[in-house]
Amino acid sequence: MRIPPLLLAAACAAVLSAAPARAQDPTRAFGDLLRQLPGAGGLLNPAPAPRVPATGDLVQMLSESVDTVDEGKEIEIGRQLAAVLLGSKPLHGDAALQRYVNRLGRWISLQSARAHLPWTFGVLDDPGFNAFAAPGGYVFVTKGLVDRVDEAELAGILAHEIAHVTEKHHLQALASRARSGLATQLIASQVRSSAAGNFVSAQMLALGRDLYARGLDRGDEFAADRQGVWLAARSGFDPYGLPAVLQQLRTATPDNPLFTLTLGTHPPAQQRLEQLEAAMGTRLDAYSGKPSVPIAQRVRQR
Repeated sequence: MRIPPLLLAAACAAVLSAAPARAQDPTRAFGDLLRQLPGAGGLLNPAPAPRVPATGDLVQMLSESVDTVDEGKEIEIGRQLAAVLLGSKPLHGDAALQRYVNRLGRWISLQSARAHLPWTFGVLDDPGFNAFAAPGGYVFVTKGLVDRVDEAELAGILAHEIAHVTEKHHLQALASRARSGLATQLIASQVRSSAAGNFVSAQMLALGRDLYARGLDRGDEFAADRQGVWLAARSGFDPYGLPAVLQQLRTATPDNPLFTLTLGTHPPAQQRLEQLEAAMGTRLDAYSGKPSVPIAQRVRQR
């Protein structure tokens, strides 16, 4: 059951300074968004790229100011970064799981400040424990992550990634890299990927790979944690789902290959937990304690 907005807003007042925009009707807004994903290895039908400036122009705009990148261009940048991720790992072949994660992600995104974006969610066929987002509303989680969490925990993770998109954290990071001339430096040391074809330029490919290998700033991750807890609770899920995931990461060892990337691209889990504890206090306790729901159970119900 969804939490009454007024009660939740009061409980979250000290966690966030501003509430997201009003939610839209998920039944009307939800469509077959998986079909928008490029290069899905036969599971999905890729959609043609919209007519926007060439990638070189987009990188040039980023190097000047994020303010010059309107929403249409932001979505195109996200599509190209999504292609970078899908070029590394394909989508998992379980169509029922893909539909479930899309419905869950779409519901949470509709509670966010940018509910109108063409949100698209996918599960990558990767045993590792990780999640990724790209500008414009593209969010991916790995199959290894899905296998290790319950629904409330997955909701917290998706809410965290949605917060990165609503706050344009990836755009800001790309702009910083573009201004530093990093794209040119990276291209000089790489051979253009033939698998990417003409869909992803060498510049965006280089920037995207560097972004996902290095991760975002710590401040962005802490902010996404705070907003993720708020957003998950607003969507009707246990607000302690994300902290439970961080507890799991806290016990993971850096030499475990399944956790190497996520541990290397995020602040230490203990620091994230401490930041969340300071922000949350006991304000959301009234919305916790919901029964754990296995994801496999939800998928079977679809």
